[in-house]
Amino acid sequence: MKRRTPLYSRAPSSDAASSGNDAAAAPAEPAPFAPHAPAAPGPTLVAGRGTPRRSRWQGIARRYSAPLWMMVGGLIVLALVLVNGLQQNAPRKLTQKDIDKAVLHTLNNKLLPSPSANAYEIVRPSVVLVREITPAKDGEKEIEEGVGTGVVITESGMILTNLHVVAHANSVKVLFYDGSESEATVVNVMPEHDLAVLKARVVPDDTVVATLRSTDDLRPGEQVLAVGFPFGIGPTASAGVVSGLKREFRSPKGQRVLTNLIQFDAMANPGSSGGPLVTMDGAVVGIVTAILNPTEQRVFIGIGFAVPIENAASGVGLHPF
Repeated sequence: MKRRTPLYSRAPSSDAASSGNDAAAAPAEPAPFAPHAPAAPGPTLVAGRGTPRRSRWQGIARRYSAPLWMMVGGLIVLALVLVNGLQQNAPRKLTQKDIDKAVLHTLNNKLLPSPSANAYEIVRPSVVLVREITPAKDGEKEIEEGVGTGVVITESGMILTNLHVVAHANSVKVLFYDGSESEATVVNVMPEHDLAVLKARVVPDDTVVATLRSTDDLRPGEQVLAVGFPFGIGPTASAGVVSGLKREFRSPKGQRVLTNLIQFDAMANPGSSGGPLVTMDGAVVGIVTAILNPTEQRVFIGIGFAVPIENAASGVGLHPF
């Protein structure tokens, strides 16, 4: 029978070790294998020792297992902290409640300008005082026969006003927003609309031209502003609403009839004639032309009329829209 390689080495006896005998102990016969009970795998024993040998990696794992788990745990905690921080620093989606709260805070803490004030600021630089001048007989001093209002509609100095403001003037002067004054000539008239077009001889470098707006979408109840020089005082702003459209007006003596007018209730008086009727976005929709008063006092009682800007702009060959 062929000899098997020993599964185990046997340690030398204590007697042989102590006697100093150099002869190697005779190897023992290998243990026979049980035919029905194979030996269970056991730990590898180092020759001459009776304790199991651990692998190198098992020792390392055991030595560093606790620090390793502590490090992994620390990394997990750090990751959770970072994620939580990012979530807290991420911008929060605004809700309608947030918006309402912000608007309410602004309304309670900041005084907002009125729409009428904004409209006035926009149109004011284009509004001019129109003076009807008659030379004095002695030639020393000019006589101011009347005043009205006008609005600049081109950078070259074209000005819209009422015909009745300049109809009898020997000469006309206009006073601009910056305080400068210039002579002006009448270049066109539209009696059917009581309109006249003036051309200033000298125009300021910073002249502001009015914005013109179609009346197609103008509706009764819409807020408007009348800007002018009533009784020569001004510029004066008065606010109201559009009272009606396509109105007709007959002069007190029945000399003329105006049609397709805008009726409004913003205050106007003599001197306001020729001034702009303005919407809240600062755009001109009409030229103030008349007031209705059944008495002879010639003061405002709540009904004014303006010529639609489409009719006025056609007098200078412009289509404003």
